[in-house]
Amino acid sequence: MRFGLKLSCLWPSFLLWLTWSSGGGGGSWWGVSAQPSLTEKIPLGAIFEQGTDEVQSAFKYAMLNHNLNVSSRRFELQAYVDVINTADAFKLSRLICNQFSRGVYSMLGAVSPDSFDTLHSYSNTFQMPFVTPWFPEKVLTPSSGFLDFALSMRPDYHQAIIDTIQFYGWRKIIYLYDSHDGLLRLQQIYQGLRPGNESFQVELVKRISNVSMAIEFLHTLEQIGRFENKHIVLDCPTEMAKQILIQHVRDLRLGRRTYHYLLSGLVMDDRWESEIIEFGAINITGFRIVDTNRRLVREFYDSWKRLDPQMSVGAGRESISAQAALMYDAVFVLVEAFNKILRKKPDQFRNNVQRRSQTLMVAQAAASTSSDGYNYSASGGGGGNGGAGGGFAGSDSGGSGGMASRALDCNTAKGWVNAWEHGDKISRYLRKVEIEGLTGDIKFNDDGRRVNYTLHVVEMTVNSAMVKVAEWNDDAGLQPLNAKYVRLRPHVEFEKNRTYIVTTVLEEPYIMLKQVAFGEKLHGNNRFEGYCKDLADLLAKELGINYELRLVKDGNYGSEKSSAHGGWDGMVGELVRKEADIAIAAMTITAERERVIDFSKPFMSLGISIMIKKPVKQTPGVFSFMNPLSQEIWIRMHITNSLPISSRPASSEVHHCPLLRDHPLRAPRRQQEQLPCRRPSPPEVPVPEAPPRRR
Repeated sequence: MRFGLKLSCLWPSFLLWLTWSSGGGGGSWWGVSAQPSLTEKIPLGAIFEQGTDEVQSAFKYAMLNHNLNVSSRRFELQAYVDVINTADAFKLSRLICNQFSRGVYSMLGAVSPDSFDTLHSYSNTFQMPFVTPWFPEKVLTPSSGFLDFALSMRPDYHQAIIDTIQFYGWRKIIYLYDSHDGLLRLQQIYQGLRPGNESFQVELVKRISNVSMAIEFLHTLEQIGRFENKHIVLDCPTEMAKQILIQHVRDLRLGRRTYHYLLSGLVMDDRWESEIIEFGAINITGFRIVDTNRRLVREFYDSWKRLDPQMSVGAGRESISAQAALMYDAVFVLVEAFNKILRKKPDQFRNNVQRRSQTLMVAQAAASTSSDGYNYSASGGGGGNGGAGGGFAGSDSGGSGGMASRALDCNTAKGWVNAWEHGDKISRYLRKVEIEGLTGDIKFNDDGRRVNYTLHVVEMTVNSAMVKVAEWNDDAGLQPLNAKYVRLRPHVEFEKNRTYIVTTVLEEPYIMLKQVAFGEKLHGNNRFEGYCKDLADLLAKELGINYELRLVKDGNYGSEKSSAHGGWDGMVGELVRKEADIAIAAMTITAERERVIDFSKPFMSLGISIMIKKPVKQTPGVFSFMNPLSQEIWIRMHITNSLPISSRPASSEVHHCPLLRDHPLRAPRRQQEQLPCRRPSPPEVPVPEAPPRRR
């Protein structure tokens, strides 16, 4: 991978200029011309993670702006850039050592948190200044008293998140995050909370890895409490946040009015397309660090939007992400630190530059690289001096005395580390820098943290445009502003030249067909009468619109039906399928229907009540024991108990007379007459023998 721009000078006797090509509509971004070298050259090493194209474009553009400022600059910047796609510590260590061996004065870059740990460790070990747009959340300023050689351009804004939540009066929040950094940011928010009535609690915390997971979680929230207000703090990259918001608005099963999103990252500086109407259909609040009203920012946008976006990703528009703006400012923070050193001692780096030029001459004699100068290499983390511009690992042997410095050697076997001799001084001067950048006034404290900075709290309007509602300063806190903006588009609330379709259903007395005289014909809305017809006429007159009243095709109000197109039939189905614009009828408001359509305030409330007489408590009487049974049952029980019981009925003697007259095996008639009719004797039951007695 190689940029169109190459800034590093490899020829000792010529300075390779970077000039703007102004032919035709922006034209090519970079051109190169050779002129005699009259100024010192300070080499810089840069390491970027893949996927940070806009940040790299901002880095290139900052280098270009400095090197083209011939009238005021004291030195020229050279860059050795590596793009990595690995967090392997061993491969990354080799790449860092290759950068150190090129004799760089400082390191810049934007890498992932995993890669940052290795780069940060090498920076402190070899005392190599390292300026980055942002620190991972787990990086804390050392409390041991030693100087941290890494410097972050992004200010700490955890307290701004807390103050904004309290400004809106939220008592409960739902925290969604997509990375380990997001969880650590939540921990910082917990630590920043102060007990009191204005505090809030984190009700739910969920890690999301994609948009679908976020939408599925929102569906769960809808089932738990559809009508409850939900305040969601969303911690994720800009593109993921955009897709979550768009999918939320387009999902018919999710509400809108009960949601308010607070985008905790500095994502509002990115480009939010005003033509995407979904951004204006839900409550969105976020932070910006680039103030577009400042003159420096406007001048930057004028030149930034003229760049060719094919040559520099992210340029060519009147906006820049917060990460890219911080990278742009990082270059000029280094420039100002070098200027401070050279103003105090102009020959501070002169011997170093001369010695390095001799090293590059020896290296160039053995290498065949192009003379356009900007060394840019794409690497999987393994480093190396060859490839696409690769750079040179130069080490000085012998010398001319003075302040000549040797290139850093990470692989020394001497048992000790040779630190960068000017690293401590450069790091201390970095903390003394005070300049105005794209991200506002830039100033650091002794620990290397930014101070005296301002964040802008913005809301998204219905027009998908941003408006500033408050400012947050690290000293004064949050200061609300009187936001004067129109929430609705003027002259676009209702289209005057359009006829709106109103669906309804026949039901007396709301909508009825007019009784017509013989031979009379009615057309259009005059065919109907009733309360809903009168209501529609008044609304149309008040809004100044035209409407057409239509009866629903299937005659239903609307219920979920899997076989119907859109999943609903009736008037609800026509609204879902956008066959009608509005429904005016005596329709019941249900939770199922509210998932897919919006209801107005009800124009009539009907209720069904069941009324019963309230029982009167009485003291128990003498016969209260009879309450469990009715009087009839008590009387029958009394009669039954008072009748005499005979021991044996007389008629029982005849029940056992055998009737053998019709039996096929009956005895002759004469024998039957001789058979006695007697009572059968009971069957003999054998008596069991007693077991033998045990002796």
